[in-house]
Amino acid sequence: MSDVPVYMVVNLHVTNAEEYRVYEKGFFPLLKKYGGTFVTYDDQTHTLEGTPQEGRMIIFSFPSEQQARDWFADPDYQALSEHRRAGTDMQFLTMVHGLPPRA
Repeated sequence: MSDVPVYMVVNLHVTNAEEYRVYEKGFFPLLKKYGGTFVTYDDQTHTLEGTPQEGRMIIFSFPSEQQARDWFADPDYQALSEHRRAGTDMQFLTMVHGLPPRA
């Protein structure tokens, strides 16, 4: 599965906008460093079935699982993520594997 893209799906509630802004400012250069792409975010999602997840939903992707894991393990990212932890109540950060290329 190393040659399929992965998508990161995040649900969080911003509780301290100043701390979260520090995180956002540093997030994009680190995402780019690992080949990641920001897809979208939404503060007003609509759940059609199941339990609604309030807060901000964020989606970004990486070309491979290894690049996603390297991004998450990067010491610079881990230091930066302390601002996210201080500024949000995160419900989940989930990795979803994309489909392999069709032959």
